[in-house]
Amino acid sequence: MFNLYNNYCSLGHTTSNIVRTKFYKPLLPFNTMIIQGNNFNKIRKEIKEAEVNNKKIIFASDNDELNRKVLEKESIDILLLSQSKRKDFLKQRNSGLNHVLAKIAKKNDVIIGINLDEIIEAKSKTKAEILARIKQNIKLCNKDKLKMKFYGKSKRDNHDLKALGLVLGMPTWMVKNLNQ
Repeated sequence: MFNLYNNYCSLGHTTSNIVRTKFYKPLLPFNTMIIQGNNFNKIRKEIKEAEVNNKKIIFASDNDELNRKVLEKESIDILLLSQSKRKDFLKQRNSGLNHVLAKIAKKNDVIIGINLDEIIEAKSKTKAEILARIKQNIKLCNKDKLKMKFYGKSKRDNHDLKALGLVLGMPTWMVKNLNQ
């Protein structure tokens, strides 16, 4: 981090031009609630509680069946897909999103979230696999005109996120709506 900062300053840039991500607060606003779990009934109670308090609901789970059940039966705002713990199949990637989930998300106006911290903290080989899964999800979201957003613990520059989105294959209409 500071090596990059020193290289940046040695090129003649001032410190006001660089964003130090280490000192920013988490991205989530106060009216947002992240719900995780494996028990549908507990998740349903937490979602009802968040709806009563008018909070934005971000749902994250490693279980694909639970993701589908929550998408079909509950009203959530964002489905945050975890990519780091997944194993790919023999001839295709397991990205956690398929055409059925994409159509359900479109019908319920759910945003697909990309976990930025997984990308940053992953080792080189797993990082490549995660990026490939995200690229596949972007193609599916483009077909159904779904919105996507990056979520993470630290604040990132909006131009950097848009550049990452373009490199991963996001169309320009999706990149325009990418701001956090």
